[in-house]
Amino acid sequence: MGVDFTPKAYDDIPEDERPSLGEALVPIAGMILFLSVGMIWLEMDPQMPLLWGIAFAGLLGRYYFGYSWERLYDGISRSILTGLQAILILFVIYMLISSWIDAGTIPTLMYYGLEFLSPGIFLPFTVVLSAVVAFAIGSSWTTAGTLGVAMIGIGSGLGIPEAMTAGAVLSGAYTGDKNSPLSDTTNLAAAVTNTDLMDHIRAMRPGTMIAFTVSLVLFVVLGLNTSGTIPVDRVAEMQAGLANSYVVSPITLLPLIVTFALAFYGFPALSSLGVGIFAGVGISTTVQGASFAAAWEAVHNGTSPETGLELTNELLASGGLSGSVWVITIIVAALALGGILQEIGVLASIAYHIGQAVSSVAGLTAGTAAGTIAMNFLAAEQFMAIVVPGMTLQNLYDEYDLESRNLSRAVEAAGTTTSAFVPWGSGGVFMASTLGVPVIEYAPYYFFGILSPLVLIAMGVTGWGIVYKESAEAEPTAETATPSVD
Repeated sequence: MGVDFTPKAYDDIPEDERPSLGEALVPIAGMILFLSVGMIWLEMDPQMPLLWGIAFAGLLGRYYFGYSWERLYDGISRSILTGLQAILILFVIYMLISSWIDAGTIPTLMYYGLEFLSPGIFLPFTVVLSAVVAFAIGSSWTTAGTLGVAMIGIGSGLGIPEAMTAGAVLSGAYTGDKNSPLSDTTNLAAAVTNTDLMDHIRAMRPGTMIAFTVSLVLFVVLGLNTSGTIPVDRVAEMQAGLANSYVVSPITLLPLIVTFALAFYGFPALSSLGVGIFAGVGISTTVQGASFAAAWEAVHNGTSPETGLELTNELLASGGLSGSVWVITIIVAALALGGILQEIGVLASIAYHIGQAVSSVAGLTAGTAAGTIAMNFLAAEQFMAIVVPGMTLQNLYDEYDLESRNLSRAVEAAGTTTSAFVPWGSGGVFMASTLGVPVIEYAPYYFFGILSPLVLIAMGVTGWGIVYKESAEAEPTAETATPSVD
């Protein structure tokens, strides 16, 4: 799990320092304005607009809210520490992908996938396989960064639009992640709401299965509509390019098997992924014939294969450790901005006023979902999107005599799943850069991310799945499990 960090709650802020809702919305409006002008009008990368937002929020915090520079710096530091594990995971996964491409692991998956899959079954198969892998290892990020990269390549060879494949990978990966007792966000949602882990998972399961089933049906329909779209000889051409550039053999799948096995048996994510890098280098040198130095050069600077086919070259091009810098700078800037907003009480104020605006269980559920999604966009980190509403709204759920599992379910169903929709957040940046598909392109096909909060709200409106304290007293609890990482 991430760094142990308790966000500032509204009641913990002295009355003379509490920002009103209007005051809290000023830096938010500034951030939205800067990002809109920079990314849409000026067509800039998000780093500089985020820097403008940091400067604006910092100046407001210092000269309007009266916080010292030291306190603002402390807020930035705590926020970056909260996201440090995600940053380290990004570094490692970028190296892992390059290592597995150079070792022939991902090319072999693509080769065999093109051999056995067809357009009609590819998308639903991708959803189910991604869900199974993510559940087994407890990580949507690792699933997307390894299996997802291979499925993008296979889908392109079958004539499937990359955005559809990315949506299928994400729909399956986040389904498995949300139901896995090894997932860090699953453990985090249970921990910050004081909910037993297995109670939380059981509360998540019905809504998750509905969203997953509907998503799967939609991908079956899309798959049927894509049948017969394979260009003549395209699959054979891609397979020939792969076979001419790499040794295609089951032995090259060893790094994948080792990595997933370690994750499945509870080894920490960084350790499992790190072993996967070394295993990839080992296969590169022993099977692919690369020199020791060349194998590590690929890990550092990425891969740029020459398979004789431009599409395959593009799919197997990777940035390695050096290529992760662009992504990391966005995440660090977003975390810094979120840290200032957290320190000056903006996030706590918004969460508090959302809670005060509700007057029913249905409103509370919808308000929790809205607040959690808003935190994803404002704090740019799914951990904060879970922690801030999870801790801020506990008293309100107690007032409605609701079991804590209702809150834990709400913050994860709306928080973990929607992080991939935030173009400047860690989830969106990672998924877009790793899969090679911009957020705006895969978002319409990421059905599970759309449906999960909608099903949650429907449960609040109908009362289905809502558990009150008196009805939960006799239910048994279960042991918790060791978390992994998204």
